[in-house]
Amino acid sequence: MQIHSEIIQKLTEIVGISYLFIDQETRNYYGHDETENYIFPPSVVVKPANAGEISAILKIANEYKIPTTPIGARTGLSGGALCIYEGIGLSMERLNKIIDIDEQNLQVVVEPAVITQVVREAVAEKGLFYPVDPSSQGSCWIGGNVAENSGGARAVKYGVTKDYVLNLEVVLPNGEIIWTGANTLKNTTGYNLTQLMVGSEGTLGVITKVVLKLLPKNTHNILMLVPFYNAGQACEAVSAIFRAGVVPSALEFMERDAIDWTLKYNNTISINVDDTVQAHLLIEVDGNYPEILMQEAEKIMSVVEQFEIDEVLFADTEDQKNALWKMRRSVAEAVKANSIYKEEDTVVPRYVLPELLKGIKKIGIKYGFKSVCYGHAGDGNLHVNIIKGEMTDKNWEIEVPKGIREIFELTVSLKGTISGEHGIGYVQKNFMDIAFSKVHLELMERIKYVFDPNNILNPGKIFPDN
Repeated sequence: MQIHSEIIQKLTEIVGISYLFIDQETRNYYGHDETENYIFPPSVVVKPANAGEISAILKIANEYKIPTTPIGARTGLSGGALCIYEGIGLSMERLNKIIDIDEQNLQVVVEPAVITQVVREAVAEKGLFYPVDPSSQGSCWIGGNVAENSGGARAVKYGVTKDYVLNLEVVLPNGEIIWTGANTLKNTTGYNLTQLMVGSEGTLGVITKVVLKLLPKNTHNILMLVPFYNAGQACEAVSAIFRAGVVPSALEFMERDAIDWTLKYNNTISINVDDTVQAHLLIEVDGNYPEILMQEAEKIMSVVEQFEIDEVLFADTEDQKNALWKMRRSVAEAVKANSIYKEEDTVVPRYVLPELLKGIKKIGIKYGFKSVCYGHAGDGNLHVNIIKGEMTDKNWEIEVPKGIREIFELTVSLKGTISGEHGIGYVQKNFMDIAFSKVHLELMERIKYVFDPNNILNPGKIFPDN
């Protein structure tokens, strides 16, 4: 859409001429994230410094009904930060401070553009622990984590972003600035607006401050890599470990291709994999008492030895542990470097993971595509990378969406849902009818209307087109 010069002038008066951009190069740069090859440049990019400036911007956008999309680190995989109706691209990058680490109450107050790993390292220096660790933690921002309710490897034991958000400062679409809750561990005072904002993908308000709960830092962990000759058995072992009474701090699944492509992509990692191995589980236990961790590791070994496995690798040093985690966290980049792909984010009760994996492979055969699967198996969260490879452009555009719909239908039939941590955004919105009834969707749309009656804030996301 065309934004008139007088509105550009008003925006410039708010942020200053150094923080407003209308050139094509900048607009293109802020017009994409990590979602496939989509690019939707905004009409103008603005970089506010605080909630007050964002409030003034949104008042103008609301008055003139200009689509406005909050833009974070652009590491998302569902197109949540894409400016699909152009308008104002609201880059949050200048709100990048850790405001306070409260060691007495085990809390941290941060602005949305602080990198997740920076938060984790800053609190770790004070003997504290922020567990949420998406694979992109070295580049993604806390604000985006809140908007997407991000998870990560250690969600299996410690939970996801929503479990650590206590309070939020939010600018509403009309420019009003509110705090959604209180900095307390308990709060049953009215509707929970804080949790309503978490996972809302920037459609209800713009998050400008985040209060996060912290934990004491654990001192020890044991990490093991378990090779399976059968990928289905690797999935079966996941539920068996929990039924044996062990709750790992991480339990990750990687198919053979995920390992192979990652080792080729990153030649600094060296792991020998037998030709007959189909999948791996990366399993971590953590705590403060080494003898208890050894007992848990032994119990895990007693479980996985019931399956057809190769020799288990125990990481003896920090360097080995870092190498294994680097391998796991590099999988998405390795897949992307190997082929054009689409990544889906299925999640089911962990006991039915084998059925989900089997069904995905069957659907791939039906529609002529290959898939590479990996993910947070301890949560039942399986990332499905659909590989274009040698597929024709026509089949990629016509047949693959049919296959994705069947994968999501299978997932929901197994009591799961169509996104575990990547969000719905732009690319999954037209599959929402699989997960929700018309009544569900109408309720969500009414909530959106209450917050944003002019539909200016991140429009075209979450809700189906029809």
